[in-house]
Order: sequence, then structure tokens, then C-alpha cells
Amino acid sequence: MNVEPSWDFYRSFITVLKQGSLSAAARELGLTQPTIGRHIDALEGAVGAQLFIRSSNGLLPTDIALDLQPYAETLATTVNAFLRTGSSRRDKVEGTVRISASEVIGIEVLPPIIADLQEAYPLLQVELSASDTLEDLMNREADIAVRMAEPQQDALLIRRIGDIPLGFHAHRRYLERHGTPQTMAELSDHRIIGFDRQTAYIRMMRRLYPAVDELAASFRTSNHLAHLAGIRAGIGIGICQTGLARPGSDLVHILADEFDIPLGTWVAMHESLKTSPRCRVTFDALVKGLLNYIKSCKETRA
Repeated sequence: MNVEPSWDFYRSFITVLKQGSLSAAARELGLTQPTIGRHIDALEGAVGAQLFIRSSNGLLPTDIALDLQPYAETLATTVNAFLRTGSSRRDKVEGTVRISASEVIGIEVLPPIIADLQEAYPLLQVELSASDTLEDLMNREADIAVRMAEPQQDALLIRRIGDIPLGFHAHRRYLERHGTPQTMAELSDHRIIGFDRQTAYIRMMRRLYPAVDELAASFRTSNHLAHLAGIRAGIGIGICQTGLARPGSDLVHILADEFDIPLGTWVAMHESLKTSPRCRVTFDALVKGLLNYIKSCKETRA
């Protein structure tokens, strides 16, 4: 059974044609002279004809070698195009990436980051799962996740973003009607937006600030978006991210010196995706965007 000659044989053949000697071809290709010689011998065996004749001026191509030259050059052109196409596809940012984030982060924080990302990479398609239910990165339920608790799996690429500050907020309209509390004790004279069931987040908050347990809430919800909507509607005073009290929002951060909860934030993806262009640029964009968001949170607080 005939063995198909390696592409290396054709490449050596073309280079010897161009350089006129084994030694010159070896230098150009970064190989040894004996290796180039073996390639030529193997190719001659495959085609069943002598390709070069030794002379005082080096290696002279035979007629069959000259007849084969255009075909070998076509092979070279095809191989180079093959490699370029593969490389460009490898570096091209396109396709779908699925992001998992909490409801508040997914709806209030990520859309502007995603908008900038897709302006830069128009062929990128984004699926956003905005839910407080964690999606499993190990089983690829999502490609990238923004987490408010540090991921523990070993096979993940993780970047800690920092702490998003939480604090008491109220709509300006509510404060104009009921006044602004100056101490935690004065909160008992106000309508409080609370939570109707225990979650890990609420248990953490109550552990850090036991006084929260003493506040009687007039409006309760376990949904963080509903909680935020209640604050914006002027129902009362509630807890939300300080970055959401941006200029023009009419949300006022109150008791900043007495109550401040740091909400740790991480971006994670499976380590096998770090070579995927669409995942890599999305991961980097989320990190950059969330770092800027945390910076704006601190500026808003100041």
C-alpha cells in the first residue's frame, strides 16, 4: 500500500527548487541537511522518478521536477490558506455566550456592559440568565457567571471583582414627606421595606447588623427586584446597592456611616473556555464593567 507523502516532503522539495541546495534549504526551513535529503529521497520514491541531479553548481531539477513544481506550489498556497483560515476562525469573536447573574445584577448592571461588548463584537450573541438560582458552570448550564458568593470548584477560572456596597435607600419623594432618619434608632419611625423569608443573603445581613431584626417592615418581599421597585415607588426605606442611587435616580443613600454591607462579587467560567474567543472577551468585558460599577458605587457613596 502506497503511503501518502507528508506535506513536509513537498515543502522541502519547493525550498530546494528555490535555493538550489540541500544545505540552503535546511537553513531556510530550520532543519538539518540530512533531514532535507531524506524528504527528497522519500518524495522521489513516491513519484518513482529522480527529481534532482547533483552538479558543481548544486542540485539541478530534472524535467519531472519542473513539471511537478506548479502543483507543489499550488499545494503550498492551499496549505497557507488553510492555516490562515483556521487562525482567523480561532481569533474571530462570534457565536453565543451564556451569562448567569442575579436578578439585580442582570437587569440593573449588566445591560450597558453587554451593549458596549456587542458594539465591539457585532457577531457575538449573548444569552442572559437573570436569576437568583445558581446555574452550574461545571455542567455548562452557563458559560460565565457573576456570583455574589465565591465559587468553590477547582476547574473554574475565577476573578474577584471586589465588594459592592449595600445600604439603606429611599426615594426622594418619601423623604420629603416623612423626613430623613439620622440614626438607626430613628428607622423605627419609618415605613421599612423588608423580607418575607430567610435567605443566605438575609441571614448574612442580620448577622452583621442584628438591629435590622428589630425593624418592623410594612412591606415585605423575598424578590430583590420587587424590593428595589418598592424603594423606587416611595413605599419606604429599603436596602439596595449604592450604585443604583446614581444621579437622576431620585434614590437617596441614607445612614451611610452607620450601615454598610459589602457584597462580595466574582466572575467565573470553566477553565476550558479560556481559549474560546467569545468567552474570553465576554469574561474580560464583565470584569472591566463590574470594576467600573464598583468604582461608581464608591463615588456615589462619597
